[in-house]
Amino acid sequence: MKKLLLLLSVCLAGQTQAQIADSTKRKVELQGAVNFRDIGGYATKDGHHVKWGKVYRSADMSKLTDQDLATLAERKIAYDVDLRGTQESKQAPDRMNPNTDYILCPAGSDDANGNMMQSLRKTTHGDSVMTAYYANTTFLADRYKPFFGKLLAMPEDKSLVFHCTAGKDRTGIGAALLLYSLGVPYETIMKDYEASNYYRAAENAKSVNGMVNFMKIDENVAKDVLSVKKEYLDATFTAIKKQYGSIDNYLKTQIGLTDKDIKALRAKFLD
Repeated sequence: MKKLLLLLSVCLAGQTQAQIADSTKRKVELQGAVNFRDIGGYATKDGHHVKWGKVYRSADMSKLTDQDLATLAERKIAYDVDLRGTQESKQAPDRMNPNTDYILCPAGSDDANGNMMQSLRKTTHGDSVMTAYYANTTFLADRYKPFFGKLLAMPEDKSLVFHCTAGKDRTGIGAALLLYSLGVPYETIMKDYEASNYYRAAENAKSVNGMVNFMKIDENVAKDVLSVKKEYLDATFTAIKKQYGSIDNYLKTQIGLTDKDIKALRAKFLD
């Protein structure tokens, strides 16, 4: 048992060190937002790399400071794709630089958030609720089609940020679909997805108490909801493959990406 624990600690330490080393370039330090990071640098199956400084992912962006806005301006972030629901965005509007091209993609979020909260209060197994949430593909196309539209329309000299509230679920799925369309291997996509546990560690620790004390959710359930797990994203990809045959076919028939669009995305976002 001691040997097993030692092995696990070594593995976790190795993962953390890798993320720390990676975060020096990937993570963007902001005063008013967490989990804000560049999705560049990932290698594709055919030897290319996703360009740095073109696409960023984040959590809530309603509390950005003037210094944060200056950072966004320096990085030429001129497009903001908000994946939150209508009520979420009204309660905490994004604070962005003037003339930022903003689009709200609320499809499915308002109903899903309410239904999920009811389910979480009734269960002691948060994993099952989260897996069911990720496996529901009903609104995915309506949510992410505008996202891909902005990526295709964005000028070469500008960059884009997309986000939700925590920057891990809706944003995580969006990042996964984008990286897949660029030819990044699924194993790498999963690492980017799971990195939210690292980048949100401090925020998650604070949020657990709030969910337990004010939302009356079981502590273990709260931890399941606040974290990301491999089986969550697996559930989305499995559901898509089951319903549409493949991720490629889904991107083509539901998101509306043509072969020309895929080539354009790769020309724009790959080195």
